[in-house]
Order: sequence, then C-alpha cells, then structure tokens
Amino acid sequence: MKNKKNFELWQVAVIGSVGLIVFLTVWEGAVRSGLIDAFFLPPPSAVLKRMIQLSTGTDAVLLRDIRVSAVRVLVGFALSALVGVPAGLLMGISPTMRAFFNPVISIIRPLPALSWIPLSMLWLGIGEEQKYAIVFMGCFASVLVYTTDATMRVDPLLSLAARNLGAKRLQVIRHVILPGALPNILSGLKVVLAIAWTCVISAEMVGANVGLGFRIWTAKEWSDTGQVLVGMISISITVLLLDILFRLVERALLPWQKHGVHR
Repeated sequence: MKNKKNFELWQVAVIGSVGLIVFLTVWEGAVRSGLIDAFFLPPPSAVLKRMIQLSTGTDAVLLRDIRVSAVRVLVGFALSALVGVPAGLLMGISPTMRAFFNPVISIIRPLPALSWIPLSMLWLGIGEEQKYAIVFMGCFASVLVYTTDATMRVDPLLSLAARNLGAKRLQVIRHVILPGALPNILSGLKVVLAIAWTCVISAEMVGANVGLGFRIWTAKEWSDTGQVLVGMISISITVLLLDILFRLVERALLPWQKHGVHR
C-alpha cells in the first residue's frame, strides 16, 4: 500500500512537470512565432531573464520585495489567528456569544481588504502598521467564522461523555473540543493565508514603496510587462513555499493524521 502511494505521488509529480513544460513551450513558441505580441505577453525566457535581473546585483530588489511582503502577510495573518481562533472557539461553544457577535461579524465579513485602506491610512499612515492592519482586517472575520464552524462540528456526544467521566469545562475544551476542531481550523487557516496575500498586495499597490504589490504596480506604470509577470510568479512561488511550511506545521500539530489515517 505504501509503495503504491509513493508511486502515485511520483506519477503525479512527473505528469505535472510534463504539463508545465508543455505549457511553457507552447507559450514560448506562440510569442516567437508572432501569434502573441511580446509587448503584451513576453515569452518565458524573457520573464526568466527579467527575474534574474531583479534578483541579482547590489539591490536585488525582487528578493527584498518578497521578504517584505512575506513578513507583512505572516504578521497580519498571525495576529488574526491569535485573536480569531480563541474568539471562534468561544463563539462555537457558547450560543449566547454567537448570538451577540454574529450581527457584527455579518457586517465586517463581506468587506474587502480594499475598503479598509482609506481608514487605515487615516488612522495609521502608510507605515508597516497599516499593512499589518489591512491583512488583519481582511483575515480576522474569516478566521473567526472557520473556527466557529469547526468548533460547532465537534460531536457533542464526545463532550457529554467527557463530562460524565468527571472532566471540568476547561478540560473538555482542551482535550475534546480543541483536538476535534483543530483539523478543520487548520484547513480554514490555509484558505485564509491565501486571502492574506490578496490583502497585502492590495495595500502595497495603493500606499507602499516596497513589496511585490508595489513592484507590480510600478511595472504597470512603465509598461514593463515582464516585471509584472515576475511579480505575479514571485507571489505564486512564495505562497507555494509558505503552504509547504504550513503543511509541516499541520503534521506536527496533528500527529494522528501524519500517516494518512483517512485513507
């Protein structure tokens, strides 16, 4: 069974690599043959050359932009998780708290990150605190809702059984509700991490002088399509690396699922 699973993973990786190579080859050929104007969509070779230019030299602006944007995402995301997860657990456990806060959450949740930018700039200026605030406000409501739903999905019979065995309320929360909700909470946080990137890119396009959003917006002003694509690809690569890191954290927090319990 294990060998079969490893073979399937290897097979998926090979097929995916072939698909990517074919896509890049068709893209390169379409531009070089004149089917696509290189001004509007440079070939992959030109995009790679532009990426190397931005990543090397004394400035290495692309690496700096990636680092700055990633820090902004992680700080804002971490703050939203630190506040949203405990609050979501409380709302999931207490019907009274849900009834009290649901109207407020229903108002905040539909607001896109862009809608918070004017207020955040008035309150905090255009410094790093403003970028953290944009990511926090763009992620907090989603973290709260995902955590609340995950908590409510824990089988109430498990909590009842624990109480019948003499467990206190805090013990039930720690040993029954939290472990039961944690897989769905982490799944929700992975979705929210992607949302955090949309928030920070929006904030950097409006009020920043460094970051991937700033790099993309500046390239647009100079009609540098290659740099726009470099910025977009850099976002995808960074998100992929953070997702791998998140999966490692998830395995550490969920050791009982590490070897594929749900097969």
